[in-house]
Amino acid sequence: QVQLVESGGGLVQAGDSLRLSCAASGRTFSSYAMGWFRQAPGKEREFVAAGKFYADSVQGRFTISRDNADNTLYLQMNNLKPEDTAVYYCAATLSPYTDPRNGLEYDYWGQGTQVTVSS
Repeated sequence: QVQLVESGGGLVQAGDSLRLSCAASGRTFSSYAMGWFRQAPGKEREFVAAGKFYADSVQGRFTISRDNADNTLYLQMNNLKPEDTAVYYCAATLSPYTDPRNGLEYDYWGQGTQVTVSS
């Protein structure tokens, strides 16, 4: 069983930065394929970043990284915009994914962390 716990969300102003963390437990972290997703109020969950892939809306502003020694996945978010407001989730799978942008390929999800960007 894999447990994921996100942290680092908060209320910021447009143009600010935040770094989200996702602490993973369970089996060997380095064997997980992982990604970030988000869900805004009234909207469907959407892909943010995984591996080399980024959503067009965050390309050039967000950076995904991982520290296998600390079992942690990160999402560095710069130049935040009000439209980035959402609950952010990290997700993991022990199987190699064919499309990291597809949330259905992930087996484990965290509880989410709220990011609110004011204009």
